[in-house]
Amino acid sequence: MQPAETITVEELRFSCDGGDGALGHPRIFLTIPPAVGAVDCPYCGRHFVLKPGAATHGHDH
Repeated sequence: MQPAETITVEELRFSCDGGDGALGHPRIFLTIPPAVGAVDCPYCGRHFVLKPGAATHGHDH
């Protein structure tokens, strides 16, 4: 089994659709907890990490 893809994002809230067009999954919105700095998509397993230095202001999570 191939390891899950890691994607660096600059926002705490973003969407994932699997990235494979019609072969992907329904678009869902994910939120990275600032204290953790990462989250996995429950559909495709992609691992999203917050870019170092990305602003987390305006979020109270």
